[in-house]
Formats: sequence, structure tokens, C-alpha cells
Amino acid sequence: MDFLKDMIQELKEQNLYIELPVLGTEQKNRVVLNGKDVIMMCSNNYLGFANHPRLRNAAKAAIDKWGFGTGAVRQIAGTMEIHIRLEEMLAEYKRTEAALVFVAGIAANRGTIQAIMGEEDAIISDELNHGSIIDGVRLTKSARKIYPHMDMDGLKKALLETKDARRRLIVTDGVFSMDGDIAPLDRIVELAEKHDAMVMVDDAHGDGVLGKDGRGIIDHFGLEGKVDIDMGTLSKAFGCLGGYIAGRLELREYLINSARSFIFTTAQPPAVAAATMEALRMIQDEPQHLRNLWDNTRYFKKAMGGMGFDIGRSQTPITPVMAGESKTAMELSRQLFHEGLFAKPIVFPLVAKDKARVRIIVTAQHTRKDLDDAISIFERVGKSMKLI
Repeated sequence: MDFLKDMIQELKEQNLYIELPVLGTEQKNRVVLNGKDVIMMCSNNYLGFANHPRLRNAAKAAIDKWGFGTGAVRQIAGTMEIHIRLEEMLAEYKRTEAALVFVAGIAANRGTIQAIMGEEDAIISDELNHGSIIDGVRLTKSARKIYPHMDMDGLKKALLETKDARRRLIVTDGVFSMDGDIAPLDRIVELAEKHDAMVMVDDAHGDGVLGKDGRGIIDHFGLEGKVDIDMGTLSKAFGCLGGYIAGRLELREYLINSARSFIFTTAQPPAVAAATMEALRMIQDEPQHLRNLWDNTRYFKKAMGGMGFDIGRSQTPITPVMAGESKTAMELSRQLFHEGLFAKPIVFPLVAKDKARVRIIVTAQHTRKDLDDAISIFERVGKSMKLI
């Protein structure tokens, strides 16, 4: 397999080669990473739940009662009562008839799209949708239409061009992970209803962040009952692991029998299910976590914009600090790390060649001192690199 050396070299030449950063501490606001003390500014741990005592205790209690592993796929012998309780709790939280948990968000997207869309159907997708959606679309034989990012005229055109398909599915991210902007889901649903199409939203970065009690983009727009497939993850704001699909009972039943990424994967450890249930209780019992997240987000964005950084059009805690060329973004990330702040560069082809950035995610766990220190680091590095 000597060809792998050449392929690795190609990745390096394209600025795509990644060496895994290694944490020496739990996931929190300040960590030891590659042996250095840094402010963590690129974790998806939005609410600070990943290391919260309530989740730790729930997981420990579940291990004592249920053991650690499940020993089987869900269809055979891996479904425990705790999995059913989690899915019932998710359905109640998302205000849908039912929910089904997958081992990961990518499994939920891939399995669902592949299961429900066939050769006679058409899928209409935003051009900046997450890679897991793209993978799901590629696994089907459906016709495909890609509309320009959040362009409702482009979506309407795609709907008209696919009017003869048996079934049509519009699929979009809720919050777009590179830019932090929010899909116009209200307008998407309006067009879907007019043209008799289904809607699927990937709410990975909206769960726990948008809407009342963090119920997500559907609640944010007041569209309860109008979105056919609500996909979310349990690994970001909820601090755990897994993905899920929420919707009608028939959707759950069909996916249990047809979604290959559900059928052929071992069930979640019960400790993960228990911790997720505790996270769902916490976000509703303790609103201060969501409030802190948005207070911190507004504080950081205001300071960064005030210094003259280009922070794009983000409407969420995801804050891109635009650098332009890939090498500039990589150097910005390197200097930030040297000064004590960790944030990864996002470069071509993940984004356009002139749209490279360092992506910041503010969390509820950051203290005001964390944010002030981060702002000071950005100011020093930004001036030295002539970005501000």
C-alpha cells in the first residue's frame, strides 16, 4: 500500500492533512491540548454539559443498573428499556409523535435519506449542506437538484423542475456549521406545502441552541407539525453521543425496518442513553445554561466586530473569523495556539478558496475572563497579522 504515502503527500500539498490534536483533560472551557494550556474555542459543547456532574452521575447509575455494553444491534437483542424511554423523552421534547435514536448523526442522515428516497424520487438540497446529508443523497438513485445557498428562488426553480417525480424531499441544515447562519425554514416549508414536497431539516447545531428550551429551529420558527423529518444530534449541545430522527410514528417504524445504518449498528451503551436523558431534563430545568450561551455569544461577537474582524453573517454561537486565503487561516490558528487559544482553521475545499477562516464556537461554560482573554489574544494576533 505504498500509494498511501503519495496520497498523504497530496493532502499535505493541498493543506488538508490533519494531525489529531490530543486533549489531556476533560472537555471544558480551558483544556490541556498537545501539552499546552489553552482556552477551548472550537468545541461543540455549547451548554457545557459534556463534563457536567449531573450527566456523570446519571451515566454511573446506568452502568450499575444496565452494565456498559448492549451486546447486539437494536433489532436483535440490543434494545433496552432505557433506549425506549430516551426516545419517548426526545419525542416529547421535540413535540413529535415518535423518535428513533441512531449511533451518530451521520448514521441518522445517511440511513434516513437512503431508506425513504428511491429511483423515481427527487432530492433537493442546499449547496452548503453538511457532508452527512451529501453522503445520504449519494446513497440513493434519486434525481438530485442543488439550489444556491438559502436561495428561495433557486429552491422554487428546483421544485418546478422536479414536478414529475414520485416523491420530493427538500433537505437543509438548520444552522449551517461553517458560517453559523440559519436556514429560512419558514419559507422552505411554505414552498414545500405549495409544491407538495417533504421537508427534512438537520438541526445538529440548532438543538439545544435555538427555540424555547433549546428545542431547535422548528420551534424557533413556530413550525411544529409542519416539518416531516427532524434530524438532530446528541453529541453537541447535549454533551453525549448519537443522532436521532423525530417525526411521525410511521416514520420511526419504517426506519427500524429499512434504515441500514440503524439495522447494522450495535445499540448505544445504556450510560450514554441515561446521560442524554439527564441533559434533556437539565436544559428544561436549568434555563441559565442557554441564557449564558447567548449572553456569551453576543458579548464575543460585539467585541470581535468592534475590533474590525470580519465575522461573516453568523446568527448563532458559531462565529467565523474570516482570514481569506487558506495559508492565512492556518497561520492565524497557529499564532492563536501559541498565545493560548485553540481554534481550528477551515480551509479550501471545505470552504471557497478566498473564504478560509478560523471557526470559533462560544459556549455557556466560558467565563467572562475566558472571553476577555480570548478577545485580547485575537487583538494581538490580528494586529500582528494585519487582519485588523
